[in-house]
Amino acid sequence: MDISIFFKSIIDSDNAPVVICDTSHKIIYMNPAAVSRYSKKGGAELIGKSLLDCHNNDSNDKIKDVLEWFGKSSGNNRMFTFHNAKENKDVYICAIRDENHKLIGYYEKHEYRSAETVCPYERI
Repeated sequence: MDISIFFKSIIDSDNAPVVICDTSHKIIYMNPAAVSRYSKKGGAELIGKSLLDCHNNDSNDKIKDVLEWFGKSSGNNRMFTFHNAKENKDVYICAIRDENHKLIGYYEKHEYRSAETVCPYERI
């Protein structure tokens, strides 16, 4: 079986938005949560477009700087970008590397800090 099916399923089942870009900043994949979150900006229509078209110049400079840092070492793989107090989450940019540790892209990772409200093993 193709293992990529498992990875896609993991990304698609995540409640947090995941936008995956290649090293030229082209959006190559958005999970359903990302499509929904960014629906006012185009949702799935953003796939194939440049992530840089979705941000201001200051943010673009920061994204480019992070990508350059990722390229300097295979150990440079995660950068904290900001805390969203309204949603109580931290946001990171994470490197994506191939089996030879070559940088092939990046994605934004949202880590929510609010405690879970359901009971352990409750069916949700």
